[in-house]
Amino acid sequence: MALALPVLDAMGAEVAEEVPRRFCALYTANGMSLPRPEHGIDEWSWFPTAERDGKFVLGKSTEPLGPFREQLSFLGGLYHPSGPKADPHICSDMWLTGAPLHDPKPGTFNSAGLDQVVALHTKRHCRQPSLVLSIDAGTGFLSRTGTISYSLEGRPIPAENNPRRVFDRLFRGDRSSLQSERDALKRRIKLVDAVVESAKSLNQRLGHSDRERMDQYLTSLNEVESRLIASERWIDVPLKRQDYSHLNLDATNEGEPAEYYRNMFDLIALAFDADITRSVAFMLNREDGMGISDTFPLKLGLPNTHHTLSHASDKEGQLAFARYDLFLSRQLAHFLDRLAEYRDRDGSVLENTIVLFGSGASTTHNPRNLPTLIAGGTGLGLSHGGYWRNGETRMSNLHLSILHALGIRLDSFADSTGTLGNSIFSRA
Repeated sequence: MALALPVLDAMGAEVAEEVPRRFCALYTANGMSLPRPEHGIDEWSWFPTAERDGKFVLGKSTEPLGPFREQLSFLGGLYHPSGPKADPHICSDMWLTGAPLHDPKPGTFNSAGLDQVVALHTKRHCRQPSLVLSIDAGTGFLSRTGTISYSLEGRPIPAENNPRRVFDRLFRGDRSSLQSERDALKRRIKLVDAVVESAKSLNQRLGHSDRERMDQYLTSLNEVESRLIASERWIDVPLKRQDYSHLNLDATNEGEPAEYYRNMFDLIALAFDADITRSVAFMLNREDGMGISDTFPLKLGLPNTHHTLSHASDKEGQLAFARYDLFLSRQLAHFLDRLAEYRDRDGSVLENTIVLFGSGASTTHNPRNLPTLIAGGTGLGLSHGGYWRNGETRMSNLHLSILHALGIRLDSFADSTGTLGNSIFSRA
């Protein structure tokens, strides 16, 4: 396998001094376990409920994150103003976008996703503008989405869920495979052009769902084309030498949940380490019992499916829900460990990556106080180890703070009113 050249001063100041600034969004559906006080199991709350020496104490469901105690922070009180106005299951659709900006009725939104704004500003540095993953692949459908990534035009971007296909796309691109993909894309574009040309009048009679499907299909073609264009520019630049021996590319979402998640996280970490992309979105679970991951708690020996557990009001049910949070915390800890293991020229990959982990609801589809955790990014100026909250705060203000920490100095994002003041981003 080819070995990439080291970055040399002779390559120019911009390249030599460039610190990779990466972003990874990880979404889990149905909220987190926040047990009722009367049950007496506060230690199982996902949000910290205790302090020691002025610092938060990790609860039992987040204990696996202990080794990264000084490299992560919890944020409370976040919400999207449009959340309370919308179908509660739309929370995954708007998590990275802040939409709907005007009318929350189905079919009237979305807007640009945070990961795609990051990709727009980082794509010139890497082989792939972004990597969009989910547990079930595709886009799903409105309010039961199968992706958390939305294009700059607000259209859902199809996600990938197969480890082998992800690996081949990231690490096995050569001239013959790219040409094959290019030929297939041309055939699909030609077919679309023929349909559009012969059905211009028919298009006026297409129903909303048919027009939506066509928009999604065209978005998919645009994504493939942009990815191919990026890959072709980098075809003669050798990949960084890496060890892939720990991967199991035959892992599937139908098998053992931990093995599947860990392989997907390993692929993301390898992609960041090789600087193949600097923007990743990964939907770990879908809302409202949709998709195969709803059965994961059963595979782990818990009494109900994920969505059913999220509605539990009794002590045993809320405890079981918290135990699924514990499972997810173990997967997140594995991912952070991988990122900490890989090294950039200055610091670890984790230090130069902002990881956003959370959900679009808190308890039983409540769109307020969204469970949110930020990890990494200390090399980008983030200060960790706290539990930040400042009353109710727009989630889009967090999004704008993330963009600024990544060096993307936009004046606003979605419905933001500014950045988070006096927070983990104060030094960024």
